[in-house]
Amino acid sequence: MDTLCNKSQRPFLKLFSFLIFSFTFCFSLLAQPDGAKIFKQNCAVCHRLDNQKLTGPGLEGIASRAPSDKWLHDWIKNNEKVRKSGDTYANKIYQENGGVQMTVFENLSDDEIAAVIKYVKNPPAAPVAATNTTGAATTGEPAAEESSNSFFIILALIVFLIVLIAVLRGVKRTLTNVSNQKQGLPELPELGAWRTITTWMGGNKRKVALIIIFLMAWGSKVTWDSLMGIGVFQGYKPEQPIKFSHKIHAGDNGINCVYCHSGAEKGKTAGIPTANVCMNCHKGISKGPTTGETEIKKIYEAVGFNPETQKYDKPQHPIKWNRVHNLQDFVYFNHSQHVVVGKQDCENCHGEVKKMDLVQQHSPLTMGWCIDCHRKTEVSMDKNPYYEDLHKKLAEKYKGQKITVDKMGGIECAKCHY
Repeated sequence: MDTLCNKSQRPFLKLFSFLIFSFTFCFSLLAQPDGAKIFKQNCAVCHRLDNQKLTGPGLEGIASRAPSDKWLHDWIKNNEKVRKSGDTYANKIYQENGGVQMTVFENLSDDEIAAVIKYVKNPPAAPVAATNTTGAATTGEPAAEESSNSFFIILALIVFLIVLIAVLRGVKRTLTNVSNQKQGLPELPELGAWRTITTWMGGNKRKVALIIIFLMAWGSKVTWDSLMGIGVFQGYKPEQPIKFSHKIHAGDNGINCVYCHSGAEKGKTAGIPTANVCMNCHKGISKGPTTGETEIKKIYEAVGFNPETQKYDKPQHPIKWNRVHNLQDFVYFNHSQHVVVGKQDCENCHGEVKKMDLVQQHSPLTMGWCIDCHRKTEVSMDKNPYYEDLHKKLAEKYKGQKITVDKMGGIECAKCHY
């Protein structure tokens, strides 16, 4: 009896050990801090990974400049404490950057700080610029900026379920053999993994059919979602040849959107402002609050302006801006219809641009998103004499209801596709 139990318990102990190992391995991967993610959430607002200065200095070559990794760790954790300790290098950096104190990150664990240091010392390669059909360079983001932990979670769950099933079947076989021995019956034959699976499938055809149906439905849903995501670039945020901050111009300085994008009130496209529009202000403003003279010099170079002579006596070099928002060619969209007639704020589609240093595509710009907006947006009926007769007819037709855009033909196919 004892021999049987010991013999039958061996596979159980092996499987249990494998379960512990699998869980430890998978969740150790999950527990590793993501240096790229932590950097983007906490550091990227002030620091770049190259040698360009933002609010703080560029971090390229930081490993050779800093006294040691321990110094870097202490500096990130609490730079104020390092400076007050009398550290010469820390106070030198502080003075070189205009006495601007870096944020204290005591909320980050030692492992998270170590992950950030590792990421900064070995940053990802810059994405390669591609050329579109118009000849303008576009900097595309990688398909996935950072690896998602969801893969490891799914992997851990699959491993757990497989091992759990194997363990339970081993326990069941052990108990059955013990019971059979008491009754004088033969032991159950020890089947291989594949034979066990096929035997179970043969005896549970209905369950197998349900599992197959579920997997097919799930696979179809995943495929559908993937196909629906083609051509949707929500969150797309390409680098620009000149580091123009909408936060500073539209947010801090309160410049109206249509001062630069004057086409938004007059026609189909909002338009990219010419560098001459920039010169309306920057002929007299040659130094920015975050980038100094570096970026404004690029404007001077574009228009051929000589700040010393205050004349346009140099060769011009057109700026190749990277397009952020791009509707398909079979879609018609008119800015003036929405901004002037529809009285829509720019933020409704473009998000809070006044808070963006680098503009990104805020909305998905899909057909479903547009139709949903037309079904919810109420038509402005006041002070619009050109459509006065139409509005009266709509008010009579939909008495007591809100007149939304869809009620006046806003979701007809020909409105956007013709």
